[in-house]
Amino acid sequence: MNGLAEAVGSFALTRWVSRKSRADFERWQATALRRFLDRDLPRAPFYGEAPTRLSDLPVTDKALVMARFADFNVHGLTAAKAWAALDGGGRIGGMTVGASTGTSGNRGLFVISEAEKYRWLGTILAKAAPDLLWRGMRVAIILPQNTALYDSARKSRLVKLAFFDLTRGPESWCGALEAFDPTVIIAPPKILRHVAAERFRLQPKRVFSAAETLDPVDRPVIENFFRLPLDQIYMATEGLFAVTCRRGGLHLAEDSVFFEFEPAGEGLVTPLVTAFRRQTQIMARYRMNDLLRLSQQPCKCGSALRCVDEIVGRMDDVFRLASANGPIFVTPDVLRNAVLKADRRIDDFRLVQTGPDAVELKLAPSLADDAATAARDAVRSLLEARQATATVALVRAPLPLETGRKLRRVEYRLEQVQ
Repeated sequence: MNGLAEAVGSFALTRWVSRKSRADFERWQATALRRFLDRDLPRAPFYGEAPTRLSDLPVTDKALVMARFADFNVHGLTAAKAWAALDGGGRIGGMTVGASTGTSGNRGLFVISEAEKYRWLGTILAKAAPDLLWRGMRVAIILPQNTALYDSARKSRLVKLAFFDLTRGPESWCGALEAFDPTVIIAPPKILRHVAAERFRLQPKRVFSAAETLDPVDRPVIENFFRLPLDQIYMATEGLFAVTCRRGGLHLAEDSVFFEFEPAGEGLVTPLVTAFRRQTQIMARYRMNDLLRLSQQPCKCGSALRCVDEIVGRMDDVFRLASANGPIFVTPDVLRNAVLKADRRIDDFRLVQTGPDAVELKLAPSLADDAATAARDAVRSLLEARQATATVALVRAPLPLETGRKLRRVEYRLEQVQ
């Protein structure tokens, strides 16, 4: 297997298909999807045969895939063997094993071949930094967990990659990060905001928010410090799903994933994803836990790939409250906006549903009392307008940087209440 050839081929394909018209792109995508359904999907024991249509397949999710892991990969690799391989460096035979951090729930596994690993490299380079590639890139990845997936980038002459362990805290690698002098930084927004607050000595050419929901309150702080537009990479254990283009559009990775969308209310959708370029671990009609707001307009860059206006948050964090008219659901973006619009001085908060009828709003002690009261009253008014039965308690407490879990400013934590 020629890794360089795979990466170059994937880079070229990714660039080529995005320049098609939407109609031509959809014809290309339909052919690629049909090939996947006929050739690749039947190799996974869970499926066994090709469906007439994609919609004939059952919807899957993380719980099902993890419970029957061996049935969803073509080598029959069990979850137990995959976990053992991960503990031993992330390699088993010619395959790479990786996992989510588990900071927002149960950990998920993935397994890919060497060829797929290099295809991933070519794809993400084509989407994230095609203009920087030929000048040489120093990419700093600040995430909770390293993975052998990045090995393909480390073997490239054009990309120098350094991983900085989020869980060890910025104080342990600040100097090393500055010495590395990255041209590209990929990190959660809370870390990028911390970098801005502490005024790290960095001058990247591209900055990407990844691994957490990017809240509107963080964007201006980060952009003002770096003097760059803040881009996004929407990626999960399940794959790469969207990357921001140079014109600011967050484009879905429809050149490798077929998206179906289920309505989630409030103009939001949750995606079902079919990764039609993956051949080792089969992912078809897999329900993601994310809430998206799709763009209704094409991007100014001219790409055929659709755009997402906002990654709002997770279905897990939709508040579920009682009312006189039955259960109601309030999405994270609506709750977040109620707090932030209450007073311009609010730049951080935590809003948690802690019980069936209990909500807690936590704000820093340094925030003015009138701003804190306005935020609490705004949440109360929102819930009253929805006729929800709930109390809103205001708590004044520090909001420190947490490196051991994902930042979720709006969080449904009812299952943790005994």
